Amino acid sequence: MGGVPSTPRGDARPEEHGDYLLGVLVGARAVDLHSQLWERLLNLPLTLHWTDKVITEACRSIVQNSKSTGHLAKLLIHLGWSLQEVSDSSTDVQLKFAKTTNAVRFSSVFLKYAIEQLTKEELRSCLSLSLSDKEADFSGLKEGNQNVAGFVVFGMLSFIANSDVNPSTYMLHLEIGNLLLVMMSTQLHQAGSPSFKSTDIFLDAAMLQEPALVSLVVHKLLLSYIARLPLPMDAPHYFKLSGPSQPGMLQRVGLAAAIVLRLPYYTYNYLVSSKSSTAMSPLATNSVLLLLVLVHHRVCLQFENNFERQLDVHGGDASMKSDLNHVENVYCQALNMAREREYADSTAAEFTLRISFTSLYDVLGLCLADECTVLLLYTLVHGNAAFLEYVLVRTDLDTLMMPLLEMLYDSPRKSVKQTYMLVIILLILSQDSSFNSSLHKLVLPGVSWFKDQILTQTTLGSLMFVILIRTVKYNLAALRDVYLHTNCLATLSNMAPHAYKLSAYASQRLVSLFEMLSRKYFKMANASKASDLRTDSFEAVQTIGDASAELHIYTDFLRLVFEIFNAILTYALPHNPEVVYALLHRQELFKPFQDHPLFTDLVENIISVLSHFNTHLDAQKDKGEWSVETVLQAIVAITRSWRGEGIKMFPQLRFTYEEDQCPEEFFVPYVWQLVVSYSGIAWNKDTITLFSPNPSLEAGGEDTNLHPFEMPSTPKVEV
Repeated sequence: MGGVPSTPRGDARPEEHGDYLLGVLVGARAVDLHSQLWERLLNLPLTLHWTDKVITEACRSIVQNSKSTGHLAKLLIHLGWSLQEVSDSSTDVQLKFAKTTNAVRFSSVFLKYAIEQLTKEELRSCLSLSLSDKEADFSGLKEGNQNVAGFVVFGMLSFIANSDVNPSTYMLHLEIGNLLLVMMSTQLHQAGSPSFKSTDIFLDAAMLQEPALVSLVVHKLLLSYIARLPLPMDAPHYFKLSGPSQPGMLQRVGLAAAIVLRLPYYTYNYLVSSKSSTAMSPLATNSVLLLLVLVHHRVCLQFENNFERQLDVHGGDASMKSDLNHVENVYCQALNMAREREYADSTAAEFTLRISFTSLYDVLGLCLADECTVLLLYTLVHGNAAFLEYVLVRTDLDTLMMPLLEMLYDSPRKSVKQTYMLVIILLILSQDSSFNSSLHKLVLPGVSWFKDQILTQTTLGSLMFVILIRTVKYNLAALRDVYLHTNCLATLSNMAPHAYKLSAYASQRLVSLFEMLSRKYFKMANASKASDLRTDSFEAVQTIGDASAELHIYTDFLRLVFEIFNAILTYALPHNPEVVYALLHRQELFKPFQDHPLFTDLVENIISVLSHFNTHLDAQKDKGEWSVETVLQAIVAITRSWRGEGIKMFPQLRFTYEEDQCPEEFFVPYVWQLVVSYSGIAWNKDTITLFSPNPSLEAGGEDTNLHPFEMPSTPKVEV
């Protein structure tokens, strides 16, 4: 192999034997699984350097030769053994950690290259291994079982589940988490949306683990995320960089194959320079990314007949073999069934994980600037009913809501998918009437990050109205995304019947939104009438059809805003004099709709309220000069005698959120976009086919290629 000598020099120091050992590992001559070469290779010094050229050639060579030598599969078996040694031994722990770290690094480099360059079938062939009965028994693999992926995945997940994170184990936890991400990156290299017929060898193995182990893994990943432990102070000595005249494996270079070997150091540098709330804790970022990959893997398993016979994965759940075509995501189930640690529940399943919801809630609020945290929060409030209930009964809603609203306020600088998640979280929370009522009782002394207007002594509910309306207006002007409009307006509709002392600014913004939508509606309606429908041009007919569809969409938007006004006036008018004032101030906006056949039923209540207050205000005109304050005082006085005469009672609309039948079409690409953006791993973007890996998809960029129908769901209306 180029650049790797076949034999070491006679006077070579032990660490210089690495060239020879690497050459044998990636060469064409098969080495027995129990050869001492493996022990010598994995006990090389952690600071050993190889040039980028050597590493690239080594990756290419081992992938070519492993089909005959089985070295890649044997390396993974040794990794599994090393993990067992670390777990079972109480002596020479640091030496065993160093050995296991080397095994993880070698596996990361070679697997990453193999996954990027090979098809899934070629990868499976590269990892296949025929063992004699004696070798299989000694290795820990069951007789005839060639599923090396299942063996090593079980070993790594067991280490995560059963080993606590402390300064001595931190780096190994981080390395193993990153290797698992590399293993599962087979999803990155599948064209288009996930297919129900696709298989991902390592992810599939992870899905076949027993519920007890899965519950422990999810628990430990959540604990690592909550703890947000920083990189140990002595960690960098493992990752000494080469000097300018000594190019080496750990040098900061762009080569995808080399970068994984120095992954923890690279991750540390990457995160320190970011503005993330978890910037000083690469393990927290690693843990949440791995958890999201596992939880959002929704593809059913489809095995070939010969692979079904090899399904005796060490640690596999035999009960799942009866239905190979449909395997539930056990990690999603474990997360959804998590319960508050402080409260025992005799009805809970045996392996139900328990965690401090208080700590989790506080960290989520602290880290919502992280896009990964936003997706984790969505995953919890959508899937875990117990956690959602906990959030809804918290009295300090501002802990979570303020950073969430701040992120939504900054949505023009966020990805479209992140904005989706933020809005959907608000929609899910707004389905609860007590939550909506509580929002308006919490008064904020000020909102420092809101620059459009100075807000003092405003309620959290008023702020949420303002932010949602602002999001709709931004979307109308820039994104023009129907689903984003719908979810924002659905959330406002859920909140409207519970509005209490809506601020003047929020009331004005609501009327301003109606003005913008009505102006666009009439503009499109007039253009539609003026169109020449008799044209035979295909392009013209298509344009007219698009305009008609857009007109229909804006009709629905206007009806939603009318319903928001109706809900406030029907159920909360006495508590919202500022809304009445805003309507009176711009009452001319509603006159064109009085005789409009599509809106007559919805405008009647608004006209009745305007007429009632106009009559009473006209009767008081002779009392002196009018000012904003005196008019508002008069409105407050009139609301005290308001009895709702002539108001038509509409049933309260309740919008609920439901995921589509195939949510993985949205979430799997999104999760991997987050992994590519935040993991610190230098993925080879030229080989990514799951999504378009252009800069616009990176965190903080504009997701210009996102199509609206990729939205997880649209709201469902319940009356």
